[in-house]
Amino acid sequence: MPRSIFLGRPWPQPGEPLWTDEDREWALALHHIEQDVCPDCRQPWGDATEKKNEGTWKAQLVRCHACHTAARTVGQFESSGGDMRGLHVNLTRG
Repeated sequence: MPRSIFLGRPWPQPGEPLWTDEDREWALALHHIEQDVCPDCRQPWGDATEKKNEGTWKAQLVRCHACHTAARTVGQFESSGGDMRGLHVNLTRG
């Protein structure tokens, strides 16, 4: 969704552009910021790779119970000879 529409600009009339030049500039800036991060921890590369920051990070293990349930189910399925090719896990509560 264009930023200007999100912020309340009226929906454009037929023939009017959906994305303004400013919307595109904002989108490209966001894309640049989102790409300048470590793909694993999502910390900005500049902070995550700065030598002076070595040893300053703290990590906390947190278990996602939904992911744990999915992984356990997949493991049991594979252990019983199940074929995971093309199979996806659908999580629901209950």
